[in-house]
Amino acid sequence: MHDSGNSTTSKNTSCSAENKRQRSDGTRGTIKLPHVVIVRAPGLLPMQYTLTELGDELEIPGRTLREWLARGLPHTRDARGHIWIEGRQFAAWVRAVQQARLERKLGEGQAYCVKCRRPVELRNPTSVRRGKQFLLSGICPDCGNSIYRGSRHGQSK
Repeated sequence: MHDSGNSTTSKNTSCSAENKRQRSDGTRGTIKLPHVVIVRAPGLLPMQYTLTELGDELEIPGRTLREWLARGLPHTRDARGHIWIEGRQFAAWVRAVQQARLERKLGEGQAYCVKCRRPVELRNPTSVRRGKQFLLSGICPDCGNSIYRGSRHGQSK
């Protein structure tokens, strides 16, 4: 674990793994953070970490960190091209990614289409009750697939 004084900000724009994760409409999927990262990130020290050191600290592979670099993880590169990640900035990025994921709720009349891999407005929605659970079903307007969404006590949220 090192403290690096000389560093310049750089953005990595190309990553083959990132290109594979892009959907057909050109947008990126969401970032899924492992539980261990959410728990350990707030305890990182305010210092510069290499990818290997941060991966060891958080018990995640360096490949995952490299994919996150292409998806907006704040980092710097020194004169030799080494990647440095500041601990507090990483913790703030994890909080921001987690918050964005929590705020993304389905609206009324919406469901997640597994084939399209995104939330869509249901076409011809119908509600069926099964015990305490209500099942909202409909058709995806893009691919025509049948979509189902479960809710409790008659709520569609």
